[in-house]
Amino acid sequence: MSVYHPTLKQLQYLVALHELGHFGRAAEACFVSQSTLSTGLRDLESLLGVSLVERTKRSLRFTALGEAVVLRAHRILREAEELSEMVQSAGQPLSGELRMSVIPTIAPFLLPRMLPRLRRERPALKLFLREEPSAAAMESLHHGRADCVLLALPYPTGEVEKETIELDALFVAFPRDDVRDLPAEIVPSLIDANRLLLLEDGHCLKDHALAACNRPELRASAAMIGTSLHTLVQMVDNGLGVTMLPEMALDAGILNGTNVVARPLSSATANREIALVWRKNSPRTEEFRMLAEELRAG
Repeated sequence: MSVYHPTLKQLQYLVALHELGHFGRAAEACFVSQSTLSTGLRDLESLLGVSLVERTKRSLRFTALGEAVVLRAHRILREAEELSEMVQSAGQPLSGELRMSVIPTIAPFLLPRMLPRLRRERPALKLFLREEPSAAAMESLHHGRADCVLLALPYPTGEVEKETIELDALFVAFPRDDVRDLPAEIVPSLIDANRLLLLEDGHCLKDHALAACNRPELRASAAMIGTSLHTLVQMVDNGLGVTMLPEMALDAGILNGTNVVARPLSSATANREIALVWRKNSPRTEEFRMLAEELRAG
């Protein structure tokens, strides 16, 4: 008796539809026509003898069994990809394609310092970068859309391995006129909760800054302003408050051309750990350790 198994392509279609919730967008993500994707999914349902997706003219909904199949499909696709990676890593290390997600409070400050050297010394490496917040980056990693993530710890990452790149100190940034009578290091008690400007929820730097201050009332009273450190600097430069910035942003010149001054935050936890993380037991672990060493050298 012949046994027919789902193809990887069919599972890719199913996962894309689940993630995007729309046949057209899922087809675009898979680089096929909508009819090809729909046919592939119907063939999958026919093969399994079950309904995975309930379709109407206006919406679609995954059945309970469909949700369970999607979870298993993620695992199968990830393991298939890791099989290819294992073969690739047996050849020239740090070569071929590598997909890395980077959080927004690291990407514009560390990457310009690191990428030219990496391109020069690792010409066979095709590095595909994606900037996304920590939660989305970790989801990409665990669902196989990213091979590794460059982010700031502490942050809940699940089952991963990591290499620390550097410790990134936190500074308090004020309009220049505000700091004349302040000490060389700013203790958290000096920060006016009513003037504190922070990134919106979803950015781990906000949580790192609040944890370093160890003042619970700051979380309730701090003003959340957008998603960009550059925006916060402009707000401070216009006298609208104070904020906290990582040292790597200062080193990259984020205060250039402004009347903003930054001084170190005096706290035992006034830093964040910049780390490269990847899925536990990945066959490319040694490559990721090499990449981390390249990032440190950059």
